[in-house]
Amino acid sequence: MLTAFDKKLLNVLQAGLPISSRPFADLAQEVDSDEITVLERVRFLKKEGYLRRIGPFFDSEKMGYKGTLVALRVIPEFMKSVVEVVNRYPGTTHNYERNGKYNLWFTLLTPNENLRQNILGEIASLPGVEAILNLASHKKYKVNVQFNLK
Repeated sequence: MLTAFDKKLLNVLQAGLPISSRPFADLAQEVDSDEITVLERVRFLKKEGYLRRIGPFFDSEKMGYKGTLVALRVIPEFMKSVVEVVNRYPGTTHNYERNGKYNLWFTLLTPNENLRQNILGEIASLPGVEAILNLASHKKYKVNVQFNLK
């Protein structure tokens, strides 16, 4: 169960981590605490699954990368092995199992179309993959969602 402090910490973390030599000490000041407590709670929140990731977001397009949303239809018995392979590709993000005809969705960032097609070809040939949709992005719409935990 989340404490009031945990919720306050998560609210502040959503806005970003300070860029400094001691970001968690700086964060502690924002939440009226100390660095050790903040680090302990962050570890707890990560271990318990409340916090999935802390890290930067890069403008992939400015760095020369293009993204695509990929939908796979995977035979359920092969789901785990397909997910493990898909997750090995460095450009894979946001990999989710879903209900429906296409039951595995992920995004893939690549520096060029040839690499994207090679990766998608390899994934399409995996045992258990019945179909693949490559829904390449043409225009980026960035949505910044922050939840106010009370």
